[in-house]
Amino acid sequence: MARRLLLIVLLWLGADLYFYQAVQTIVSSGPLLWAYWLVDFVLIGGIFIAMSAPRGSRIQQTLFAWIMGLMLLSFIPRLCSVPILLIGDITRLFRGFPPRSAWVSGLAVSIAAIMFFIVLFGLTRGRHFYRVRQETLSFPDLPAAFDGFTITQITDVHSGSFTNAAGVQKGLDLVNDQHSDVILFTGDLVNNRASEMDRWIPAFSGLKAPMGKFSVLGNHDYGDYIQWDTPEAKQANLTRLQQVHADIGFRLLLDEAVTLRKDGQSIVLLGVENWGKGGFHQYGDLKKATAAVADDAFKILMSHDPSHWEGVTLGHPQHIHLTLSGHTHGMQFGFELFGFKWSPIKYVYKQWAGLYEQAGRFLYVNRGFGFLGLKGRIGMWPEIAVIRLKRQVSSRAPL
Repeated sequence: MARRLLLIVLLWLGADLYFYQAVQTIVSSGPLLWAYWLVDFVLIGGIFIAMSAPRGSRIQQTLFAWIMGLMLLSFIPRLCSVPILLIGDITRLFRGFPPRSAWVSGLAVSIAAIMFFIVLFGLTRGRHFYRVRQETLSFPDLPAAFDGFTITQITDVHSGSFTNAAGVQKGLDLVNDQHSDVILFTGDLVNNRASEMDRWIPAFSGLKAPMGKFSVLGNHDYGDYIQWDTPEAKQANLTRLQQVHADIGFRLLLDEAVTLRKDGQSIVLLGVENWGKGGFHQYGDLKKATAAVADDAFKILMSHDPSHWEGVTLGHPQHIHLTLSGHTHGMQFGFELFGFKWSPIKYVYKQWAGLYEQAGRFLYVNRGFGFLGLKGRIGMWPEIAVIRLKRQVSSRAPL
């Protein structure tokens, strides 16, 4: 953790130093140049203060959230200007390295200014800039009664981060506007404590789906990231959170299965507790969840962490047709353009956002409804996923 933080700070300061050369070319005011570095020193001081605060405390979480946002606001615009400055410096090498051109410096600063306002939008408005993403998946063995069956998936609410009731309600209204058959929630209802949901129970109770609302737990729901007075207090928090799921009308699946029936046919919905790689707890038990499920049943699995798909689900003896996950948030930072998507989280998770498929088994990773740490979203907007199931009809002509 400390080594990674040091690397980030060094990259940040390196980009700052390089960008400063452009600023110095077009700004001659001494106080403005001093102010440029003052921002960095304040942020570095804030990092050390946050690291010395009690682990998991509200003050530490608040400090890190503010520092993370301000660092992005400082770092990303300057980083995006680096290619312009680098190209200019390369051309200077072949021209005897004359002083840096004012127009090149001006172009770099202009690009940085544009990126500054994009990042600012993400930090101030991005947290409730909900996007509805739709996928249609076809399966040859989908029961005919479920042809056209729709699922709305939300995940990673992190209710302890919410402050704007109107913004949250905007997202919940969008969920209801999809008029899906079921609503599935794939974990992380809170940051740490069940009490974070108290204010939001009435709003989330308003979600409607004719065939039910179902949920699983995520890694943050267990209270593993803060200190508790006693083990009993931690367990009481988890018990209360399970009751909160019921209070908002969701059936919480804990390594179990439920059968959805329609016109005499059925599909099976599975839900496992959190299971993740990379140091995350592996509470989930897919074998237990499928113990009483027929091999030929059509199965949809809710599993919070997408690493469970390659780690367990793909190797499971029963065919799991579709897995729905969340967890990554798309790191709340990245970009998606013309079918291409990128986020630093891709270097941590192989499956981190959107649809994946192997041998007829699908995984959909939702970018998340809420936010954690960073008090906003930049490029990786909050998501409401709508998945429509279709029965794949054979194209073979009758004999």
